[in-house]
Amino acid sequence: MLSRKLTRSVAVGATAIAVGGGAYGIVSATANSNSASTAQPPKVGSNARSGPASGGTVGTVGSVSKSTFTVSTSAGQKVTINKTSSTKYTRGTRLASASAVKTGEPVLVLGTTNGTTITATQVIVQSTGSASATSSAVVPFQPGAPSTSKQIGQIPSNYSQGSGTIVSGTTANKATKAALAAYPGGIVDRVVKLSNGEYEVHNIGVNWPHHIFVNKSFKVVGAN
Repeated sequence: MLSRKLTRSVAVGATAIAVGGGAYGIVSATANSNSASTAQPPKVGSNARSGPASGGTVGTVGSVSKSTFTVSTSAGQKVTINKTSSTKYTRGTRLASASAVKTGEPVLVLGTTNGTTITATQVIVQSTGSASATSSAVVPFQPGAPSTSKQIGQIPSNYSQGSGTIVSGTTANKATKAALAAYPGGIVDRVVKLSNGEYEVHNIGVNWPHHIFVNKSFKVVGAN
């Protein structure tokens, strides 16, 4: 009898821990993925919880060095951007060089996200004010605070977190741009194609929204 009670207590405790994980920001979002230090970029079609993966962020440039620069988002997240020899730079729609990235400049960064670090494939220097705009709907991350539980717009009826297949390249970039335009402040760490052909853009570093839904025309249709 004592053994059965002990087993039951352990099971209940494990359930409580799982439920308590609802409040998460950068730490628990990356904990759902493979270890950041050993994980390899997922292939297209891999499970939606794999990582690192295509994503990005939008914010204001902080410090700048030869190989990296930092970006602060409107929700207070600090992101490290790794530059490579193949990183492309534009100012608006015009080609630019790495020198266009200066302290105080608003930028949109696209690339491979690994926690709070993005290896940039493209850096778009935007017009002043565009990247610093804050969506009133976004709830900044606060350690220990529960995630905001609300739903806006259309959420696929058969959606379940972790389902779908990760996408990359132009598709991921378009979905990331759309999501960050509607909900700036977080860090997109993966884009997932759902069974209905739409996309779930996974957003970390904020208490809400964690999932932004983009349709086949790359228009934001919902969030939760």
